[in-house]
Amino acid sequence: MAEQKLLMTEAQMDKAIHAMAEKVIEDGLSEAVLVGIKTRGVPLAHWLARRLAQITRKTPKVGELDINLYRDDLSEVAEQPIIHKTDIPFSVDNSGIILVDDVLYTGRTIRAALDALIDFGRPKFVRLAVLVDRGWRELPIQAEYVGLTIKTKIDEVVKVMLEECDGKNEVLLKEHFSKRT
Repeated sequence: MAEQKLLMTEAQMDKAIHAMAEKVIEDGLSEAVLVGIKTRGVPLAHWLARRLAQITRKTPKVGELDINLYRDDLSEVAEQPIIHKTDIPFSVDNSGIILVDDVLYTGRTIRAALDALIDFGRPKFVRLAVLVDRGWRELPIQAEYVGLTIKTKIDEVVKVMLEECDGKNEVLLKEHFSKRT
């Protein structure tokens, strides 16, 4: 049996992304390019780019990064994992990059993304932006730009739903309960 709780509405997501954009500008990184981690990091990177453009009147470049071949749990994901296209329409070399993902959990996805990104060149720097940081890190990885930080239980799941992938924008916390006999 699973219950779910609404963590963020579309309006709250937008407000959080706007605040992240303001922090990026405050940090002097408005010239950075954005790279979204497939799947949900890509539409979030575009959303962040729109907010940055509204504030600075300059639209940042956005790339898409598939990390499936870099995952340390590739054999657990699927017998024949689907590899999607990586599309980075700019040079990674000496670029300031903001890596964008939906949820920061163990840090393993970000580690894989860094490995994949480095195969494209040597960035000037890489910063991390996530909509939700739920804790439970296994690797020493932290995000500089976070929309929502929450404490979760190990058996809970944070689900970021996006219009482009799921038909609506919201963030849910799913709690799993097992029946005791």
